[in-house]
Amino acid sequence: MAIKLSKEIKELFEDKDTLKVLATTDKNGTPHVVFKNSFHINEEGQLVYLEIIETSETNRNLVSSIWFNRKVAVNVFRNDKKSYQIKGKPIKALISGRIFEKYYKEVRSKFEDLDLSTVWIIEPEEVKEETFNIRIEKEAKEHPLLIHLDRLVKS
Repeated sequence: MAIKLSKEIKELFEDKDTLKVLATTDKNGTPHVVFKNSFHINEEGQLVYLEIIETSETNRNLVSSIWFNRKVAVNVFRNDKKSYQIKGKPIKALISGRIFEKYYKEVRSKFEDLDLSTVWIIEPEEVKEETFNIRIEKEAKEHPLLIHLDRLVKS
């Protein structure tokens, strides 16, 4: 089920200094993880990923994800250590048309010697904050007994 992304997450995606990591799996379930800066969020709140290389492993895995209804994951990480993981399903692969042309022109204006293979539309289904301090606080609150005993001894 599709979810709405927060304003903060949208800002993270549009920040050119935010690291964006895309995780896909192949037909055997083997993970493939890559850093990708070519992400946007469209007006409908979907993730838009621009694939440059037609025969890339990422592109092949995204095609397989559509065929076999598999999720992908994207993690965004900002230099202030803020981090979110978004899981979702690829729902469209655009290789022509108005939207494709818009992004094709964007890619060509930035990189004169590159083409655009595919505009991928990913429907977000789940968001989890992965910021380390937030995760540590949540773990301590939800599982207070999962602590090494030496941390309980006061000197």
